[in-house]
Amino acid sequence: MRKFRLPSLRSLQWLPQRRKPWLGRIDRYIIYKFLSTYIFLITIIVVIAVIFDFNEKIDKITQSHAPVQKIIFDYYLNFVPYFANLFSPLFVFIAVIFFTSKLATNSEIIAMKSTGMSFRRLLRPYMVSAGIIALTTFLLGAYVIPQSNVAKVNFENRYIKKKSDITSVDNVQMQVDTGVVAYITHFDNVSKSGYGFSLDKFVDKKLVSHLTAQSIQYDTLSERRFSWTLHQYKIRTLKGMREKLESGYKLDTVIIMEPKDFFYVRGQQETMTLPELREFIGRQKLRGAAGVSTFEVEYHKRFATPFAAFILTLIGVSLSCEKRKGGMGASIGAGIALSFAYILFQTISATFAINAGWPAMPAVWLPNIIFAVIALVLYRRTPN
Repeated sequence: MRKFRLPSLRSLQWLPQRRKPWLGRIDRYIIYKFLSTYIFLITIIVVIAVIFDFNEKIDKITQSHAPVQKIIFDYYLNFVPYFANLFSPLFVFIAVIFFTSKLATNSEIIAMKSTGMSFRRLLRPYMVSAGIIALTTFLLGAYVIPQSNVAKVNFENRYIKKKSDITSVDNVQMQVDTGVVAYITHFDNVSKSGYGFSLDKFVDKKLVSHLTAQSIQYDTLSERRFSWTLHQYKIRTLKGMREKLESGYKLDTVIIMEPKDFFYVRGQQETMTLPELREFIGRQKLRGAAGVSTFEVEYHKRFATPFAAFILTLIGVSLSCEKRKGGMGASIGAGIALSFAYILFQTISATFAINAGWPAMPAVWLPNIIFAVIALVLYRRTPN
């Protein structure tokens, strides 16, 4: 009778081993809890915000006789994603605190750690969820919401704030390119035309070309951007001691400016997508225009706000992953306090950047830097 011999440990090492999935069942469970709680809280707070906003503005809306269709589709249909995206970090923080405290109270996190799961490993599904929210927030804030905000801002200016659109402007002067300065005596935004136009070109602070035109018309039908038509024009070109004169009735040309560059509308930065905002800031800096800091703050907010989801998630998990005698009340209270502190820091730093001349990028990222330090301290103090 043959004896059965067990395989040695050395031979077992060569057997193919099944790889564990990067996200297991517990990870999917946490991701589901995180995202569902986040969406649930967002829905509740947005509904409350809509009710309070309508109650506050009902007098102005009724007095202005705004159509119901415009109230629903032009204002509130665009108000909901704007409001939800604006306070997304707050919702992320509260969602993490709420459902993680519940997991800790039910001893679910203790059961996870008893299987050998470290705190760093526990953070994996949280960071995946934060990444999904951050990517969604970034795409919405950079490309989707600015386009929908056009109708929202127009509705506010027409029916709530009752600000009539500025249709004309006088004495416009701006640098449209390096060493090229344009001037318009009067410009009408309805007809997209103006009169008293001049264009001066300087090289090494010396005038080399001077163009004047009796009237100027923006070509809205042209496929090219910055396409203008000049009428009754004269061009004076200077080359050392020599001078060349040229005149004509009509001249089609390209000048790097648009009618919207002459007018500032309240909330205009919220109606621009990320590429449009970057291009607008570059042009306004070249022209030396004032009020660029407002647009710079909005530009850097588009990046800083989504990134805050990771920082606030780490703080929330570190605060609420341990079971406490007082239950989840203390964790939720601390989370709400820190959330409002973050929003307060963000508002103050943005105000200093716009009104006090602080650099826009450090001012916008300052709350993230402060709370990243807090997150690192809490992470180090959390037992693994």
